[in-house]
Amino acid sequence: MTDDFHPKDSLDFVYDFYVKMKKNKINLAYEGEITHQITKAFTSLTENHMSIDNDPNSVQKKVFHVMVECLQNISKHAENRNDVITSKDGRGIFLVSKDDEEYNITTGNIVKTNKVNDLKRMLENINNLDKDGLKQLYKQQMREGRLSPKGGAGLGFIDIARKTGEKLIYSFLEIDDNSSFFVLTSTVSREK
Repeated sequence: MTDDFHPKDSLDFVYDFYVKMKKNKINLAYEGEITHQITKAFTSLTENHMSIDNDPNSVQKKVFHVMVECLQNISKHAENRNDVITSKDGRGIFLVSKDDEEYNITTGNIVKTNKVNDLKRMLENINNLDKDGLKQLYKQQMREGRLSPKGGAGLGFIDIARKTGEKLIYSFLEIDDNSSFFVLTSTVSREK
């Protein structure tokens, strides 16, 4: 054991984390590498919870779709940090919370700070469009969108906004001059 590890502190952290998860109605929390197998496991777990709660099929499909898009975004676009021993590309945090009215799917991952302004512009543009505008933007990106070296042209974000009918909630937290932490929350109404 190292000098700074104390089992009692770890137990306190676990309890505090549990209380915060309950308070925020978080059903699923994960931090780590996002793989195809992880995505399948999350959708299966969520499907079980949703069938117990008798959520309509249309809501279930939207939640699954948003989950898959968000997880693919992390697996394709998350950056690594050389100063974090366990960090590698495709790592992030994934949370699903639920209350009586909605599901919230939240992801967080590291991005290069030099990409933040472009991402903000893209997300603001998506949030400023109505249903028809999103449909047109999606078609335009399919026809002429510039793909990043890792694939994608913002299609996942556009698709999430189209499927949910809700604005994307996002934040960028600066870690250092080169890295920022990108948090995205997508909301799916349980009543639609």
